[in-house]
Amino acid sequence: MQSGASGLAAAVNEARLWESLMDMARIGAIPGDGVNRACLTALDRQARRELIARAERAGAAVSVDPIGNLFLRREGSAPSLAPVLTGSHMDTQPNGGRFDGIYGVMAGLEVLAALHETGTQTKRPIEVVAWTNEEGGRFAPGCMGSMSYAGLKTPEDFFLVTDPEGVTFAAALAEHRAAEADLTQRPLGGKPFAYVEAHIEQGPRLEAADLDIGVVTGIQGSRWFTVTLRGETAHAGTAPLGLRKDAVQDAVRAIAALNALMHDPPDVLRFTVGRIEVHPNTSNSVADFVRFTIDFRHPDEGVLRARGDAVAGIVQAAVRDCTVEVEERFTAMPVEFAPMVVDAVERAAAASALGHMRLPSGAFHDAQFLVPVCPTGMIFVPCRKGISHNPAEYSTPAQLAAGTRVLAAAVAELANG
Repeated sequence: MQSGASGLAAAVNEARLWESLMDMARIGAIPGDGVNRACLTALDRQARRELIARAERAGAAVSVDPIGNLFLRREGSAPSLAPVLTGSHMDTQPNGGRFDGIYGVMAGLEVLAALHETGTQTKRPIEVVAWTNEEGGRFAPGCMGSMSYAGLKTPEDFFLVTDPEGVTFAAALAEHRAAEADLTQRPLGGKPFAYVEAHIEQGPRLEAADLDIGVVTGIQGSRWFTVTLRGETAHAGTAPLGLRKDAVQDAVRAIAALNALMHDPPDVLRFTVGRIEVHPNTSNSVADFVRFTIDFRHPDEGVLRARGDAVAGIVQAAVRDCTVEVEERFTAMPVEFAPMVVDAVERAAAASALGHMRLPSGAFHDAQFLVPVCPTGMIFVPCRKGISHNPAEYSTPAQLAAGTRVLAAAVAELANG
């Protein structure tokens, strides 16, 4: 039998990992191989029970914290030492795919299964975590579980957030906790020795370079805004243009001004108006209400702060006829991952003779909020055409297994450190 990190990596079972992912994909399946599994729903709880059953077969102990973060623990030979933490999230976008988030959880579980089968014991405990509400698809913003764990927010900070049906986060969490009252409860927060998150890239760089592994060096920053314009509705056939308070026209002016603000010839900056609500939303009425969202991202904190701080003023100056409010809903500054973890991931990829490259993450992940808590890093595997948040999202069984082998070796190295 092989020993050490390389032996553990060799014990990763590609077929078992793929089967576990496909079993999860059936929970909330939608047409086209997609998944719609919102957080704190019956489908979410069904998937968690499936995960718990698999974890217990792998000899792991299960616990849950006050915001619903789920932990699977394999004890180390020195159980008082801080654990190595790995994992991701189980919730999806409404039109999501089979791999975003859930891959990191099931890859962590596969590491526990490989440890169990080989009888390998690490010095430090290893824990797999499924974070609550990373996506923000039902309750915005995302990453509520990891932000609360890290002490950046409290669960109570999110209690009044509502989903599209008007259900509060507080009510959904209370229902969820009642359904999991049989699980061992643990306090919120912790101080892991390190955190490593495996994820599909959600971008095209690894596939384009024909490489197996992305050694993630950090995550670009994000600022999200909501812009609300209020005007006056009128008849489209009779109201003179010069007398209108047309919320749609002012929204168009605001978005055009924002496009000018966010102009970026190197194409590093990311600016998206992703959701637009219009009232009364009829073809022959002037709109009296528009609300739209802004998603602005950049890897440079100076750029993120300067242009983000300019958003409200630019919108106010562009609007001609309506009243306008600009609210910043979410802020996450860029982060750099710890060399200790980044280097461990790179060594693991090299030891398995896997082609790899260092790269930053354009999407935010729970790992972003663990950076102040402990040394943190991520592992990316390629995904076809870089597509994600879409039923067409796809990585091959071999690609996913390769990433899991790197995860196993990196986690084992850290857990014996």
